Amino acid sequence: MATMTHDNTAQRLRMGLLCAVVSASSFGLSGSLARGLMSAGWSSASVVAVRVLVAAAVLVPIAVLQLRGNWDLLRRNASLIAAYGLLAVAGTQLAYFNAVAHMQVGVALLIEYTAPVAVVGWLWLRHRQRPGAATVLGAALGMTGLVLVIDLRSGLAASGVGIAWALAAMIGAAAYFLLSAHGDGTLPGTVLAAGGLLFGGLALLAAGAIGIVGLHATTDPVAFQHITVSWWVPVLALGTITAALAYVSGIAATRLLGSRLASFVALFEVLAALAFAWALLGESPRPVQLLGGALILTGVITVRQGETRAVDSSRTLSSSRELRRQS
Repeated sequence: MATMTHDNTAQRLRMGLLCAVVSASSFGLSGSLARGLMSAGWSSASVVAVRVLVAAAVLVPIAVLQLRGNWDLLRRNASLIAAYGLLAVAGTQLAYFNAVAHMQVGVALLIEYTAPVAVVGWLWLRHRQRPGAATVLGAALGMTGLVLVIDLRSGLAASGVGIAWALAAMIGAAAYFLLSAHGDGTLPGTVLAAGGLLFGGLALLAAGAIGIVGLHATTDPVAFQHITVSWWVPVLALGTITAALAYVSGIAATRLLGSRLASFVALFEVLAALAFAWALLGESPRPVQLLGGALILTGVITVRQGETRAVDSSRTLSSSRELRRQS
């Protein structure tokens, strides 16, 4: 029985890590595709709104099939789906756009990507899940690597308004991991992703309609390094790969790994973004960024080992208590 439990845990860990890497890689592709569209005349908010709504169009039919007419499941989880759409999808994007309007992109990203630390703090304060020494060490390595990877050469000047918006984006990113792991166990991840993306996409359109963000697009060709494509090619890739696949696999990863470990593995997105920018935009990573990438990977591995030991210790303690009750 113990061997079977260990095998199941190892299988969940492997599958969770695979889903997390797929999600992070998919999210990492979005920046390069969006850059191409924005260079062709699209506003950033239009890129995000189309990306989210295309993903919703792809996932809603699948979600309907999974529900099998059980619409009461949607009613019971309506608040979760709405919170996911507003916080994890629309809120994070809107906050980030407003942040970069007042501060450098690198600084805004650095603040937003401290979300794993916020997840650790929330789980500790709210659920008494105190992080172990390995998790703390991994967090320090990951955050140090993040500082090196993100381009801060333009300086660290930022306004108070910009910092406030960047912190709001960080809260939204942390909410993504916490809400992805939430639920009563009956709501499929695809249904959560489809409902959240649809709700978030409509919220972005509403924000554009009242002037919070600008919405404009063109049908001009989109140029990348060595290739020019029709506008619908990056739009379709943004919706299907960087949103539909990214959110579904991200929810699966968080449910398999837990919010804390999944949030640190998600830092791989920064490395994937560097690789895709190199391939599609010709932006070669600098040596210091490669060093930062190595630190991020080291931090993720350290956190993984710490989380695995914590789970094993918890299960050993539970087994001991069960044996004592039976005796």
